[in-house]
Amino acid sequence: MSERYVFQIKVTPEQKEYAIKLVDYSIANHPVTDIFAHDPDGKKRQREFRYTGTLGEVVFADVYGLTRPKRSFGAVDGQDFGQDFLLEVNNQTLSIDIKSMHRKSNRFRDNYVLNIPSYQLHKEFSKTDYYFCISFHNDNDASFATFLGFINKDDVLAGKIGDLFIKGTQRIREDNTTFTFQRDTYEIMFKHITPPFVFESITKMAGFKKIEILPGYREDNIY
Repeated sequence: MSERYVFQIKVTPEQKEYAIKLVDYSIANHPVTDIFAHDPDGKKRQREFRYTGTLGEVVFADVYGLTRPKRSFGAVDGQDFGQDFLLEVNNQTLSIDIKSMHRKSNRFRDNYVLNIPSYQLHKEFSKTDYYFCISFHNDNDASFATFLGFINKDDVLAGKIGDLFIKGTQRIREDNTTFTFQRDTYEIMFKHITPPFVFESITKMAGFKKIEILPGYREDNIY
């Protein structure tokens, strides 16, 4: 089995402050109730959701030299139709939708998964070509972002990668606790995520470290 590597960088206090300001403005001025209707816990956790997502966009922009977002999730005057960024790589322009999450550590296995709600992949007028996965974790007083890589949206829709689980399906976490999907959801295993591009400038960033995606030790997918 070939080795798979991704990378992490340290999240700066300034990046966090920038994201918090966008989220504070978003919560105060752009309440979006229809999106959170899909998740019973969504309303009370909307600040957490928006902060994690916004911080992911901020660090992605800084790492790849792009313009930072000026709006957070929920801005009715800033809907991007699933196109957070346009990234120029190898003479191609990739339309990227950032998917961020928070995990307990930077330890990953190839059967760990990223969850993407089905309705997002089938959303009308979506401009998304690729989803890009970022995982945050804390280590003592420091925060780190691990860049896990790209997911081809068309490959998911074509059934080449990912598994679709219907609302109500119960799944098992790594610690053997269970949870139930509240909406139809695709699980994408980390082994099907294309590793991120690593430019020389990225290797010089604070906290840069290569992270190996370890082989899975159970056959089923892990949340």
